[in-house]
Amino acid sequence: MEHAMRVGVGLRAPHYRQFLEQRPALDWLEVHTENFLTPSGWDWHVLQQLRRDYPFSLHGVGLGLGSARGFSDAHLENVRALVQRVEPMLVSEHLSWGAVQGRQLHDLLPIVLDDEHLDLLCRRIDRVQHALGRQILLENVSAYLRFHADSMSEAQFMAALVQRTGCALLLDVNNLYVNQCNHGEDALAALAAIAPGSVGEIHVAGHLVTPLALVDHHGAAVAPEVWSLYQAALGRFGAVPTLVEWDTDIPPLEVLLGEAAKARVMARDAAPALASPRAALPVQASLAYGSTIQADFADALIAHDMRVLPRLKGNPERLGLYRGNLTASWDKALSAAFPVVRALMGEEFFTALARAYGRAHPSAHPDLNQFGHTFADFLASFEHVADYPYLPDMARLEWLLHRAHYAADAPALGMAALAALTPEQIESTGLPLHPACALFASRWAVVPLWQAHQPGSGFDFPEQLEVASHAAVVRPRWNSAVVPVGASTHAALAQLAQHATLGEALDAAFDLDEQFDVAANFRLWIAEGMLAALPA
Repeated sequence: MEHAMRVGVGLRAPHYRQFLEQRPALDWLEVHTENFLTPSGWDWHVLQQLRRDYPFSLHGVGLGLGSARGFSDAHLENVRALVQRVEPMLVSEHLSWGAVQGRQLHDLLPIVLDDEHLDLLCRRIDRVQHALGRQILLENVSAYLRFHADSMSEAQFMAALVQRTGCALLLDVNNLYVNQCNHGEDALAALAAIAPGSVGEIHVAGHLVTPLALVDHHGAAVAPEVWSLYQAALGRFGAVPTLVEWDTDIPPLEVLLGEAAKARVMARDAAPALASPRAALPVQASLAYGSTIQADFADALIAHDMRVLPRLKGNPERLGLYRGNLTASWDKALSAAFPVVRALMGEEFFTALARAYGRAHPSAHPDLNQFGHTFADFLASFEHVADYPYLPDMARLEWLLHRAHYAADAPALGMAALAALTPEQIESTGLPLHPACALFASRWAVVPLWQAHQPGSGFDFPEQLEVASHAAVVRPRWNSAVVPVGASTHAALAQLAQHATLGEALDAAFDLDEQFDVAANFRLWIAEGMLAALPA
């Protein structure tokens, strides 16, 4: 195979700037599909810049191909659109499920390895490949529990998927090793059960050793035992594209490049990879049992309902690992969107708050970045935070800031275009807000309280909280920001947001403040990119 396809790493946000400035020597890069579904903002800009110099793969975590009653056609359409925009060298997903009847669990949960679930996966893979117009790769996952209903090994299951659907495999050798340690499954025998030419990509990653199980956490260097399995995989499947995964406790890029260099040395003398086969369409089948066992598994994670226990094989305490993953995903998503709320409540209380919110308002979208859109309303009715009446408004402000990051790109209005308007046009023209601009108002001093929590801001905590505050959330130069504004400025912008003319907007401002400074506000609106460019 060509050298340009040998070894890559995952592109993660802490390394964006270094990639943009240095273009380190790597053969290709992987991104997580769900982080780029919206073609806008800083993440999308970085991807577009780096696509000029690196081939990319899209690695999905949200389709839940094995979900009997939770597969999202809307999410598949979003993935299809992204594949068309990015034109990746590879597209991959996981041999797992993650949703039941409108509840997204945001985890790679284990599949029952039987004919019934094989039929389901074959149908789903065929459906996805038809939608995307290309072959996909399916990754084996780490499993902390198996099922008494399993009638074949994971490797046999994967081999059958390849034969029946023409998909290829993304072989994660770390996951093979984790499952060997957790279940006594022979990783070398698994390699032997998979035909050469079936594997289109290999992952190597680190894991965590705990008293309960080996945990695939992608937060450490690749273990020697996993490197040995990688060497064996190269011997059987040839020099297929290899990715070094490191998704938690992300180290300096130099550490990641060092791991990639190890993989490159090992792959240097491997034989060329064989082409992946294409095959016939899968058989249609019903799936009543699978939907029941998945619903029971989900209830065990969310409601501690243990009806699923008789169906599980392995230490039942390992259910706690999946339950911990679910809570951690809620906590991580909400912490990213609501850092000031977290700081106000404290880490321990916020984690409990995230757990309560997740149980009361299960995630309904495969994209975890959208989890939290009802968090402010939840806080408004949550009795345990009643002593903090400003907290729901803080959550509303932070959610606006979070969503601005994903808002559509659009050119902003410039001063020259504004200055070119005649007095008559200024009176009658509507100036639409930029898609990334959102308005905020509260009867509490939420805006100065938010400012006081920003590192290095120099702002003191407000002495009085029951004081109204206003702001515009903006995203100039790719970075989302909160711009404090007065009530009159907010009133003018609110009129523009409702498609009023500029004259009507200024009238609303002067109704509140006879000294409203039009020129100063125009400069502010232009400088912060609050207004969208006028149509040509």
